[in-house]
Amino acid sequence: MASTAKSPTGDRPSFLGTRVPPTVETMAQYLRELDKDTFRKVLKAVVSALEGKDCRESVKMISETSALSEEQLSFIISGMYTLLREALRLPTSALKQEVFKEDLKDLRIPEDFIVDFVSLVFGNSLLARALQPSILMQLKLSDGTAHRFEVPVTKFHELRYNVALILKEMNDLEKKSILKIQD
Repeated sequence: MASTAKSPTGDRPSFLGTRVPPTVETMAQYLRELDKDTFRKVLKAVVSALEGKDCRESVKMISETSALSEEQLSFIISGMYTLLREALRLPTSALKQEVFKEDLKDLRIPEDFIVDFVSLVFGNSLLARALQPSILMQLKLSDGTAHRFEVPVTKFHELRYNVALILKEMNDLEKKSILKIQD
């Protein structure tokens, strides 16, 4: 069961909301046993995922070179992803650096790792794209397979415009008598 996410004085909720997500709690437990090098490799993979990049190869390398079980690695990645996504979702005016540090200390995350989390959230991070909205699309093919992918809103509108343009051109061509099919 997830614990209540309150500050030490109990007067404000954590940046994670009123309850700490279970994946973040479990991640925090596993981080206490993790070495700095492995932590940074996992963090780099999570940042890549937040930026929309494919991080399967780097996760596979971490899995092969670290002493972590597949389950432990999954919880660490999921927890880091959730923690960073929630922190980056908030405007910097709503989430202050000291408050963020305190919330991470309350989760009993090691101090070395807190420094890295803080520099990612408040530093000159490449995570600006992670804050942009995207559209989750799913294509079902005639053979029954389904493919899911995310599309930035700007690309979706570009796709929508081009499809509408093609449909209009097809309609215009259909109206011309040269291309009409005679019965």
